[in-house]
Amino acid sequence: MRPLRKVKIEWCPNFAYAIGLITTDGNLSIDGRHINFTSKDLELVETFRKCLYLNNKIGRKARGGEKEKKYHVVQSGDKNFYGFLLSIGLMPTKSKKLNKLLIPIQYFPDFLRGCIDGDGNINIFKHPESRHPQLRVRLSSASPLFLDWIYQTVKEKFSLKGGWIETKEDVSVLVYAKADAIQLLRLMYYTDTVFCLRRKQTIAKPFLRV
Repeated sequence: MRPLRKVKIEWCPNFAYAIGLITTDGNLSIDGRHINFTSKDLELVETFRKCLYLNNKIGRKARGGEKEKKYHVVQSGDKNFYGFLLSIGLMPTKSKKLNKLLIPIQYFPDFLRGCIDGDGNINIFKHPESRHPQLRVRLSSASPLFLDWIYQTVKEKFSLKGGWIETKEDVSVLVYAKADAIQLLRLMYYTDTVFCLRRKQTIAKPFLRV
Protein backbone atom coordinates (compact mmCIF):
# COMPACT_ATOMS: atom_id res chain seq x y z
CA MET A 1 0.00 0.00 0.00
CA ARG A 2 1.32 3.45 -0.89
CA PRO A 3 1.93 5.75 2.11
CA LEU A 4 -0.60 8.51 2.66
CA ARG A 5 0.88 11.84 1.57
CA LYS A 6 -0.44 14.27 4.16
CA VAL A 7 1.97 17.14 3.44
CA LYS A 8 2.37 18.42 -0.10
CA ILE A 9 6.10 18.55 -0.73
CA GLU A 10 6.58 21.50 -3.01
CA TRP A 11 8.94 24.39 -2.40
CA CYS A 12 7.24 27.76 -2.04
CA PRO A 13 7.61 30.64 0.48
CA ASN A 14 5.16 29.19 3.02
CA PHE A 15 6.65 25.70 2.79
CA ALA A 16 10.18 27.07 3.29
CA TYR A 17 8.99 29.10 6.28
CA ALA A 18 7.53 25.94 7.86
CA ILE A 19 10.85 24.13 7.28
CA GLY A 20 12.57 26.94 9.20
CA LEU A 21 10.14 26.45 12.08
CA ILE A 22 10.75 22.70 12.12
CA THR A 23 14.51 23.27 12.02
CA THR A 24 14.41 25.38 15.17
CA ASP A 25 11.33 24.42 17.23
CA GLY A 26 10.43 21.11 15.62
CA ASN A 27 11.33 17.54 16.45
CA LEU A 28 11.56 14.35 14.40
CA SER A 29 10.54 11.32 16.42
CA ILE A 30 12.83 8.30 16.35
CA ASP A 31 9.88 6.22 15.08
CA GLY A 32 10.57 7.39 11.52
CA ARG A 33 7.11 8.86 11.06
CA HIS A 34 6.07 11.63 13.43
CA ILE A 35 7.02 15.30 13.32
CA ASN A 36 6.25 17.56 16.30
CA PHE A 37 6.21 21.34 16.39
CA THR A 38 6.13 23.04 19.80
CA SER A 39 5.93 26.70 20.77
CA LYS A 40 4.72 28.98 23.56
CA ASP A 41 3.10 31.09 20.83
CA LEU A 42 -0.26 29.67 19.81
CA GLU A 43 -0.20 31.97 16.77
CA LEU A 44 3.02 30.34 15.57
CA VAL A 45 1.61 26.81 15.87
CA GLU A 46 -1.54 27.87 14.01
CA THR A 47 0.56 29.47 11.27
CA PHE A 48 2.67 26.31 11.02
CA ARG A 49 -0.50 24.28 10.38
CA LYS A 50 -1.65 26.75 7.73
CA CYS A 51 1.69 26.60 5.90
CA LEU A 52 1.51 22.80 5.57
CA TYR A 53 -2.30 22.60 5.23
CA LEU A 54 -2.62 20.44 8.34
CA ASN A 55 -5.82 20.02 10.32
CA ASN A 56 -4.21 18.14 13.22
CA LYS A 57 -5.36 19.10 16.71
CA ILE A 58 -3.22 21.51 18.74
CA GLY A 59 -2.43 20.11 22.19
CA ARG A 60 -0.67 21.39 25.31
CA LYS A 61 2.47 20.10 27.00
CA ALA A 62 5.00 20.86 29.72
CA ARG A 63 8.75 20.95 29.28
CA GLY A 64 11.86 20.37 31.36
CA GLY A 65 10.19 18.75 34.32
CA GLU A 66 7.63 21.54 34.66
CA LYS A 67 4.06 20.64 35.57
CA GLU A 68 2.33 23.57 33.92
CA LYS A 69 1.47 22.90 30.27
CA LYS A 70 2.61 26.24 28.86
CA TYR A 71 3.51 25.01 25.39
CA HIS A 72 1.33 24.41 22.34
CA VAL A 73 2.15 21.40 20.20
CA VAL A 74 0.96 19.88 16.94
CA GLN A 75 2.00 16.43 15.75
CA SER A 76 1.81 14.98 12.24
CA GLY A 77 2.45 11.38 11.24
CA ASP A 78 3.69 11.34 7.66
CA LYS A 79 6.43 8.93 6.51
CA ASN A 80 6.81 10.65 3.16
CA PHE A 81 7.33 14.09 4.68
CA TYR A 82 9.58 12.61 7.38
CA GLY A 83 11.76 11.07 4.67
CA PHE A 84 11.90 14.40 2.86
CA LEU A 85 13.09 16.16 6.00
CA LEU A 86 15.86 13.57 6.38
CA SER A 87 16.86 14.12 2.76
CA ILE A 88 17.45 17.85 3.26
CA GLY A 89 19.62 17.34 6.35
CA LEU A 90 17.28 17.22 9.36
CA MET A 91 17.29 14.31 11.81
CA PRO A 92 16.03 13.15 15.22
CA THR A 93 17.83 14.69 18.24
CA LYS A 94 19.20 17.29 15.87
CA SER A 95 20.04 20.19 18.20
CA LYS A 96 23.81 19.73 18.40
CA LYS A 97 24.19 17.94 15.05
CA LEU A 98 22.57 20.46 12.71
CA ASN A 99 24.68 21.51 9.75
CA LYS A 100 24.03 22.67 6.20
CA LEU A 101 20.50 22.05 4.89
CA LEU A 102 19.38 21.71 1.29
CA ILE A 103 17.25 24.83 0.96
CA PRO A 104 16.62 26.35 -2.51
CA ILE A 105 18.31 29.74 -2.44
CA GLN A 106 15.22 31.58 -3.74
CA TYR A 107 13.34 30.46 -0.62
CA PHE A 108 16.18 30.97 1.85
CA PRO A 109 14.77 34.30 3.17
CA ASP A 110 11.51 32.51 4.06
CA PHE A 111 13.40 29.66 5.69
CA LEU A 112 15.49 32.14 7.67
CA ARG A 113 12.37 34.02 8.80
CA GLY A 114 11.04 30.71 10.12
CA CYS A 115 14.28 30.11 12.02
CA ILE A 116 14.19 33.59 13.56
CA ASP A 117 10.54 33.15 14.55
CA GLY A 118 11.42 29.81 16.10
CA ASP A 119 14.71 30.36 17.98
CA GLY A 120 15.59 33.98 17.26
CA ASN A 121 14.70 37.45 18.41
CA ILE A 122 14.52 41.01 17.14
CA ASN A 123 15.34 43.57 19.84
CA ILE A 124 15.77 47.31 20.19
CA PHE A 125 17.67 48.51 23.26
CA LYS A 126 19.52 51.63 24.37
CA HIS A 127 23.30 51.61 24.18
CA PRO A 128 24.64 51.79 27.77
CA GLU A 129 26.97 54.71 26.92
CA SER A 130 25.43 56.69 24.05
CA ARG A 131 21.82 55.86 25.03
CA HIS A 132 21.02 55.69 21.32
CA PRO A 133 18.59 52.92 20.24
CA GLN A 134 20.38 49.82 18.94
CA LEU A 135 18.85 47.11 16.75
CA ARG A 136 19.87 43.46 17.09
CA VAL A 137 18.67 40.37 15.22
CA ARG A 138 19.77 37.11 16.82
CA LEU A 139 19.45 33.40 16.08
CA SER A 140 20.39 30.86 18.76
CA SER A 141 21.40 27.23 18.26
CA ALA A 142 23.24 24.45 20.05
CA SER A 143 25.06 23.81 16.76
CA PRO A 144 27.71 26.39 15.76
CA LEU A 145 28.07 24.59 12.40
CA PHE A 146 24.44 25.34 11.57
CA LEU A 147 24.85 29.01 12.46
CA ASP A 148 28.06 29.23 10.42
CA TRP A 149 26.18 27.84 7.40
CA ILE A 150 23.46 30.49 7.88
CA TYR A 151 26.12 33.20 8.23
CA GLN A 152 28.07 32.10 5.14
CA THR A 153 24.91 31.77 3.02
CA VAL A 154 23.68 35.25 3.92
CA LYS A 155 27.14 36.64 3.24
CA GLU A 156 27.77 34.92 -0.07
CA LYS A 157 24.30 34.82 -1.61
CA PHE A 158 22.78 38.05 -0.30
CA SER A 159 25.88 40.26 0.03
CA LEU A 160 25.46 40.94 3.72
CA LYS A 161 29.02 41.30 4.98
CA GLY A 162 28.44 41.88 8.70
CA GLY A 163 27.33 39.67 11.56
CA TRP A 164 29.18 37.49 14.04
CA ILE A 165 28.76 34.33 16.10
CA GLU A 166 29.01 34.33 19.89
CA THR A 167 29.47 31.12 21.88
CA LYS A 168 28.08 30.94 25.42
CA GLU A 169 28.38 27.60 27.21
CA ASP A 170 26.24 25.13 25.21
CA VAL A 171 24.53 27.74 23.01
CA SER A 172 25.87 29.76 20.08
CA VAL A 173 24.24 32.95 18.82
CA LEU A 174 24.42 34.50 15.35
CA VAL A 175 24.11 38.27 15.73
CA TYR A 176 23.41 41.08 13.25
CA ALA A 177 23.47 44.72 14.34
CA LYS A 178 22.71 48.20 13.05
CA ALA A 179 22.69 48.46 9.21
CA ASP A 180 23.32 44.73 8.82
CA ALA A 181 20.28 43.94 10.97
CA ILE A 182 18.14 46.29 8.87
CA GLN A 183 19.34 44.66 5.65
CA LEU A 184 18.54 41.23 7.09
CA LEU A 185 15.03 42.31 8.12
CA ARG A 186 14.34 43.68 4.66
CA LEU A 187 15.52 40.39 3.19
CA MET A 188 13.13 38.37 5.36
CA TYR A 189 10.10 40.68 5.32
CA TYR A 190 10.04 41.41 1.61
CA THR A 191 6.26 41.95 1.66
CA ASP A 192 3.74 42.76 4.40
CA THR A 193 1.82 39.57 3.72
CA VAL A 194 4.44 36.89 4.41
CA PHE A 195 3.60 34.28 7.03
CA CYS A 196 5.40 35.25 10.23
CA LEU A 197 5.08 35.80 13.96
CA ARG A 198 3.34 39.18 14.05
CA ARG A 199 4.90 40.45 17.27
CA LYS A 200 8.37 40.15 15.71
CA GLN A 201 7.23 41.69 12.45
CA THR A 202 5.84 44.64 14.44
CA ILE A 203 9.32 45.35 15.82
CA ALA A 204 10.82 45.05 12.34
CA LYS A 205 8.30 47.26 10.52
CA PRO A 206 9.83 50.69 11.28
CA PHE A 207 13.07 49.48 9.70
CA LEU A 208 11.45 48.18 6.53
CA ARG A 209 10.53 51.61 5.20
CA VAL A 210 12.78 52.82 2.41
